[in-house]
Amino acid sequence: MDVSLSLEIILMLTAVAVLAGFIDAIAGGGGLLTIPAMLLANIPPVLTLGTNKLQAASGALAASITMIRKGVVKPQRIKVAIIAAFIGSVIGTIAVQMSPPDLLEKLIPFLIAAIGIYTLFAPKLGEVEATPRISEGMWQKVAAPVIGFYDGYIGPGTGMFFALGNVALRGRQIIEATGAAKVLNLSTNIGSLIFFILGGNVLWKVGLAMMVGQAVGAYFGSHMVVKGGSKLIRPLIVLVCLAMITKYVMG
Repeated sequence: MDVSLSLEIILMLTAVAVLAGFIDAIAGGGGLLTIPAMLLANIPPVLTLGTNKLQAASGALAASITMIRKGVVKPQRIKVAIIAAFIGSVIGTIAVQMSPPDLLEKLIPFLIAAIGIYTLFAPKLGEVEATPRISEGMWQKVAAPVIGFYDGYIGPGTGMFFALGNVALRGRQIIEATGAAKVLNLSTNIGSLIFFILGGNVLWKVGLAMMVGQAVGAYFGSHMVVKGGSKLIRPLIVLVCLAMITKYVMG
């Protein structure tokens, strides 16, 4: 599908991607900014989702590299989850290109509200390791692909789902959980992007420009995570949840 956008619009979308990359690296939810921005630029919904994956993948890559280099996450320990999340995102991407995501769109506000409330009223959330509620195998083989499917089908908030799922279900510290979330989100973004490309649903000029912006924002955001710890991440998660709920309720 041919969509013509002015240079000014592309530069505006790139600036939005910088901010989205910064937020995404810290708390997730960067898609809250990029997806509405592209829709406002009159980019069709499926093309918006596909193009968003191109720039989101670059942000996830930049954040993942930083987390791995600083020793926050060790990918070999979550390799099963990485593969499972990838498969889930592929299935979700195929599904969204074949059917309208009406059901999940109605569920999103409730899911995000639950995350915000849980984070707000759990004062020691992720500050110390807690007793796991499910096994590591269950987390990697069941929870990861379910979240991956969501990322392929809709997307916004996936980083939060990965991070807080790891905290709530596995009892991980929030910095460790956030680091793992970046690697898992990279996997789902790549899986989803491949099938959006195969479906011809990526605007390359827009996506590549936003990809640069996303990577820049993610670089600075991931450094803030390591320096700020849970004191920085927790309030941002609550704020992003509130913003996402407002966006979906207001339409």
